[in-house]
Amino acid sequence: MPSDDALAGRAQAVLDIPLHRFLGIDLRRRDDPAAGIWFAVDSPALNPAAMLHGGVVYTVLDVAAFLALLPHLTDGEHAVTHDLTASLLRPVPAGARVDVTASVLRRGRAVAFLRTEAWVDGQLVAAGQVTKTVVPVS
Repeated sequence: MPSDDALAGRAQAVLDIPLHRFLGIDLRRRDDPAAGIWFAVDSPALNPAAMLHGGVVYTVLDVAAFLALLPHLTDGEHAVTHDLTASLLRPVPAGARVDVTASVLRRGRAVAFLRTEAWVDGQLVAAGQVTKTVVPVS
């Protein structure tokens, strides 16, 4: 398990990815990156119908899954997405705040399985399963 400082640094590195900054992704709790993320559905995240773009949903589900897995990785490990499936359950309009959470279902030696959910005003708008392959940090 990484130290609090190492965990915070790795979480910040995820937030600093240019695409994540562009979408306005932020941590739900600064003291607990595994608690998930949130973002506002603004112009970078909209499709032509002025609703949340499905590709953005896949992105944020993956980001939340990685952050949930971080406390389960050693300093010498990283995780990459092996598989991601998502169900988009309802449209999300411009201006909405989306909260995204994930939980680790199982962490094995080389593979981790996670469940993800996106919520708007207490309504589930998307859910997914993410499989991450654990790799050594190079």
